[in-house]
Amino acid sequence: MALDAFVLILCLFAAGKLTARLGAFPAAGADALNLFVLYVCLPAAVLRHAAGLRPEPSLLGLVAIPWLLLLATAGLVHLVARALRLAPAERAVLLLCAPLGNTSFLGYPLTAALLGRDALPYAVAYDQFGSFILLTTWGFWVLARYGGGEPLSARALLRRLLRFPPFPALLFALTLMPANPPPVVASLLDQLAGALLPVVAFALGLQLRLRLPRTVRAPLAAGLLLKLVVLPALALLLVRPLGLAPLPAAAAVLESAMPPMVTAAALASLHRLAPELAAALAGFGVLVSLLTLPLWGLLLGSGPLF
Repeated sequence: MALDAFVLILCLFAAGKLTARLGAFPAAGADALNLFVLYVCLPAAVLRHAAGLRPEPSLLGLVAIPWLLLLATAGLVHLVARALRLAPAERAVLLLCAPLGNTSFLGYPLTAALLGRDALPYAVAYDQFGSFILLTTWGFWVLARYGGGEPLSARALLRRLLRFPPFPALLFALTLMPANPPPVVASLLDQLAGALLPVVAFALGLQLRLRLPRTVRAPLAAGLLLKLVVLPALALLLVRPLGLAPLPAAAAVLESAMPPMVTAAALASLHRLAPELAAALAGFGVLVSLLTLPLWGLLLGSGPLF
């Protein structure tokens, strides 16, 4: 299943790239697909997978890791942006795509494949209480801060947060949505949520440029180095002080090593924040992770690291 997830993303990137080359889609086609994901697929995924999840004391250390990595990322991106003299839009893309990984669509099958199915519940907790909530809070703030529009007053931030479709869906899922909805509702949500990855991957393929401008190469390399190497190394250093047992510790490190989240890249593109860089981080991130993730899996399973 892990291989299937990789193959699906790569094939749809290629299909999107070919479609763009043939001129078969209108210029705004990628934006339309990204809006469909934002308003339909992502809320459906939240309602289906977040309902019934509740934080437990034993998971606090695990859930803390993505938030601590976010703090580290903010500082590291600041240093990278100064060193490379990045434009604000490029900084925003790194702030979105470096801390937010593909911890569900790739993370779930890869965690089960590399660490065993007993590690899967820890991957779900990392994704739902870490990556997803970060997307709907931190991600929203970055988009509001760098995407232009109204000033960032507290009232404006709250108004935009409530209008960000996945956030009301998360509130509903955690409070009113039954963990086991009626079969017809569960089936509908599954089908809509299942469209998320194919649609986003195809849309990013429409925007992906294999021959990148020279100005994109340095921030791309920096972003991939942060996401695929530096952040999982920091996670490896955090698991012992946080008191995680070996299996949840390994799951947390592996989840932190996932390539950039395609949904975060799509949102950056939708807000006109360095779309070439966003698409490159998502596309090339999957390619490079074909090498880095098996190495992390080998390292995590090779001995008493924790």
